[in-house]
Amino acid sequence: MKNDTPIAVTSRSFSRHPILRAELEARYSNVQFNDEGLALKGDALINYARGKKKLITALEKIDESFLSALPDLEVISKYGVGTDMLDKAAMIRHGIKLGWTGGVNRRSVTELTLSFMISLLHLVPETNLEIREGTWKNRKGRCLTGRTVGIIGCGHIGKDLTPFLRAFDCPVLAHDILDFPDFYAAHQVEAVDLESLLRRADIVTLHVPLDDSTRNIINAERLAMMKPDALLINCARGGLVDEAALEASLRDGKLSAAGFDVFATEPPENHSLIGLSNFLCTPHIGGSSEEAILAMGRAAIRGLDENMLPTKDYPPAG
Repeated sequence: MKNDTPIAVTSRSFSRHPILRAELEARYSNVQFNDEGLALKGDALINYARGKKKLITALEKIDESFLSALPDLEVISKYGVGTDMLDKAAMIRHGIKLGWTGGVNRRSVTELTLSFMISLLHLVPETNLEIREGTWKNRKGRCLTGRTVGIIGCGHIGKDLTPFLRAFDCPVLAHDILDFPDFYAAHQVEAVDLESLLRRADIVTLHVPLDDSTRNIINAERLAMMKPDALLINCARGGLVDEAALEASLRDGKLSAAGFDVFATEPPENHSLIGLSNFLCTPHIGGSSEEAILAMGRAAIRGLDENMLPTKDYPPAG
């Protein structure tokens, strides 16, 4: 027998996915989907969720004003892994439980990260632009093989990425607020402080959550520590990098190239940055492969029933 608890799905991609819709409706009989494809926020989000006991949310901001307006709400289940849009303290105050599963999109993000590395090293963005404009110029790129890669944040994605890099014979450096000695030993990873990683790595890739401790973790001072021929990859969260400082570094030749899937404001407003030939960007698609969407959606469905109050340790960072 189906559960008749009132449910709302805010996510547009979940709502238009036939398999996820069918699997959710097989469990619940009273489900509201975002069939109009609305970007829900503020009063529109509150009105959409009014009267519901459980929500599946994606990138919508869940804060005190939202929760205060919805006394019937009991559970928020996360479609995706990032939690920086959730005011967990407010959820605790209101007794709202959280359904969350870490790492469900890790392989998709890992593959996009690798594609950024290889594309930038082999000058794919520049040469693609040149040939489209009628210039045929043979350029000398670089191989990923043997390059030193620094991973900032060795959680689910950092751990998934590491064996691929080792297959390319890349020395791997890692910096994380937690220590993973068994994993590091098994994969020949060297744990280092942040400054050492930035100075030594040929490629720096970010895989940390966004919070007060990581906001602008890569600022002008830290960009200056990196090698002039280094690459910076961000497939984690917008806001981790000072984008104005990054643009200056790329323009001045103090950094070779960068690849970003995420921005502090999305869509990005800094058109001079995204117009640079040594800057490769995508529209927050790291976790949007078909396989990742299914994994995230099924985890969100489970989270409607398998959940708990957020704490300082749940969900864990990284």
